Amino acid sequence: MDTESTTPLLDGISDPLQVGNLTDSQLQQLSGELRRRIIEVVARNGGHLAPSLGVVELTLALLATFDMSRDKLVWDVGHQSYAYKLLTGRHAAFDSLRKLGGISGFPRREESPYDHFGVGHSSTSISAALGMAVARDYQHQKHHVLAVIGDGSLTGGEAFEGLNLAGHMGRRLIVVLNDNEISISPNVGALSRFLSRTLSRRWVRQMRKDVLAFLRTVPRIGNHLATYAMRGEWSFKSFFTPGMLFEALHFTYIGPVDGHDLPALRTHLEMAAGVEDGPVLLHVRTRKGKGYTPAELDPTHYHGVGHFLPETGKAVPPATAPAPSYTGVFGKTLVELAEKDVRIMAITAAMPEGTGTQLFQTRFPDRFADVGICEQHAVTFAAGMASQGLRPVVAIYSTFLQRAYDQIVHDVCLQKLPVTFCIDRAGLVGEDGATHHGVFDMAYLRHIPNMHVLAPRDENRLRHCLATALSLDAPCALRIPRGAGVGVPLEGDPALLPLGQGECLRQGRDAAIIAVGSCVHPALRAADSLAAEGIEVEVFDAVWIKPLPEAQLLDLAARFSVLVLVEEGVRAGGFSSAVLELLSDKGALRGQRIRRLGLGDAFVEHGTQAELRRLVGLDADSLARAVREALHA
Repeated sequence: MDTESTTPLLDGISDPLQVGNLTDSQLQQLSGELRRRIIEVVARNGGHLAPSLGVVELTLALLATFDMSRDKLVWDVGHQSYAYKLLTGRHAAFDSLRKLGGISGFPRREESPYDHFGVGHSSTSISAALGMAVARDYQHQKHHVLAVIGDGSLTGGEAFEGLNLAGHMGRRLIVVLNDNEISISPNVGALSRFLSRTLSRRWVRQMRKDVLAFLRTVPRIGNHLATYAMRGEWSFKSFFTPGMLFEALHFTYIGPVDGHDLPALRTHLEMAAGVEDGPVLLHVRTRKGKGYTPAELDPTHYHGVGHFLPETGKAVPPATAPAPSYTGVFGKTLVELAEKDVRIMAITAAMPEGTGTQLFQTRFPDRFADVGICEQHAVTFAAGMASQGLRPVVAIYSTFLQRAYDQIVHDVCLQKLPVTFCIDRAGLVGEDGATHHGVFDMAYLRHIPNMHVLAPRDENRLRHCLATALSLDAPCALRIPRGAGVGVPLEGDPALLPLGQGECLRQGRDAAIIAVGSCVHPALRAADSLAAEGIEVEVFDAVWIKPLPEAQLLDLAARFSVLVLVEEGVRAGGFSSAVLELLSDKGALRGQRIRRLGLGDAFVEHGTQAELRRLVGLDADSLARAVREALHA
């Protein structure tokens, strides 16, 4: 028997232009349907729940006000894009969100003509939207260009660079600031409506220019009078609204407005669209997780969440108790080491929970800094600390550390400063996909002079690697995979590992697998399966990506005619490239059959980590197959 749909309005929307034809009461109903659908799918698939729930009304107002088949919209980061996906032709496919072969958790140009710019990293929207606005004007077009950016993303330096240039160029551009720090109060909302409606009108803006021009014509004191008038206006605005900064950057400031009041949102968006002589910033205040009590009470936890029960918000327990996460082991070990070494400091870029440094923050608040979404600043900030005898630990995701490459080279490595980079999410991260996979760090770090790079094979080895990195009087990067460890016991106190020396974990006679980091345990499983076939494989954990364990690698190259090199990163310029360079430089290549397993010259899509490792040939079965093929080549 057919059951009545819980999303009848949403089911009937095949074109986003239909949103503009709905009444206020229908839009309110649709907002509830969108939230139900988002909660239902994210509970099964995981994803960015609280950000998307917080912008449901804003999304509806944007689609009701603008024509997204003509106008252009850039979401910053894209964590908040689920309602937009549902309303732009992806409702039927929404069950596949973040699944292998399904729709992405972020806007992607390849996925929909309504995704006008692909995103995934923060603070990029204003720069991209300004570029679109310049292209529009150059091509004599008239459509609107909008950027939606959160208050967190606005802490990023690129966002301010975009604001600065947009104000300087004076292009017609709408920036929507989604501020979810606090809820708006009724009196502020009423006052903002008055100020925004009045100060954004064309005749008011023209009169302002005329008055200032007249004041400047007054002999001797004209410029002073104009300056005092502008200061008075700024003081008035800054007293009642937070718009002073944006006005100083030559933006027309409108707001703040309640981001869950649909009629007010539409009114203010129409005001913004009516400003034709420069950029405008519309300040919208929203509540993260709006409409779902667990997410409203704990928006940080529900920012990015795994499987949970939608009725209660409680996480779905795994079938078996997982091993401790790499991130959790890192956080506890860092605190343990900092108890004994007062020089150790911790720095993160808006990710204390994601990097495990919240434990350090609680234990040593005066030795911890969350610098916001400012990776470049984080690295140079750490360099300054290290130059004065401290031992800073910079905990940043691999994919985000890419943004600070020059600072790593110029401010840390050139000066040989002992900054420890704890690179979380190194390797394939799973459902967040191509924008978040940490697969380039070995290639972009190992070639920098003075840099050291090492990768633990499991959570126990991670503890020793961290202690080793902090003991060096030089820059060092430590690769930390995402997710649970492999379940090995955590034994003893963290000990120092010998520099540039790997470890033979299994001896063999027929072939050697040389692996690093998260690929070591799959290599051991592959060796076990091959042993059942009578093939004995030696498994060597290189541990160090730089400096390489040269003597041991040369010994392996001399003893085996089949070598399989394995890394969870790009092959081009990565670990296996380093090994081949060594063998070539030392004249150790003598016709061995060498197979390099890693990521090729293509971005990897989203799916579970297990699915992706199988897809790119980094699971145990693929490693065993590579050995068989090399032996029979």
